[in-house]
Amino acid sequence: MSLTNIVAYRCCQGYDVRMASTAAGTSPTPAMSVEAKTLTEVVTRLRRALRTSIRTDYPWESLPMAQVELLLALDEHGSVRVGELASLLRLAPNTVSGLVQVLVENGLVTRAPDASDRRVAVVALTAAGHLKLDDWGRAHEHRIGNALDRLGPDDRATVSAALPALARLVDHLASPDLDAAAADDRTV
Repeated sequence: MSLTNIVAYRCCQGYDVRMASTAAGTSPTPAMSVEAKTLTEVVTRLRRALRTSIRTDYPWESLPMAQVELLLALDEHGSVRVGELASLLRLAPNTVSGLVQVLVENGLVTRAPDASDRRVAVVALTAAGHLKLDDWGRAHEHRIGNALDRLGPDDRATVSAALPALARLVDHLASPDLDAAAADDRTV
């Protein structure tokens, strides 16, 4: 069954993920809903399809996603200390240091002592890093654009109409408030 059929079935048949979880022998999660489960599946498959199709269409595009996310964070926040970068990416500082080292070796970022505290390293994008991100973005826009062009007008309008809500969802997911709420849920 295709993901489109799964989504349609769940929406039209009143599928309740809590009942499915209980039937499968797992305990239901109160915050889980059919929308959350379906969106998780759609986003996961979208990311996988995009990643694999980009590597097929653009064999030179072999930058691992963790490196891309680090480059995107630097593009958004400018020069950042390694510890701050780890916090932004929600990764361990030693993991970020390893990623930074690879990106420095590839000429995509620079690492230099912080002017205010020479014990701390500051990371910044190089011109090559900006160019790599631009290429990465164009390749993804091209691939998504081609896929959107294959949708019918109604589906394309639906995708377009959902974009503002999806952007707000991303903002909520990135919010520290959500992290605190999730921690509270785990302690109950």
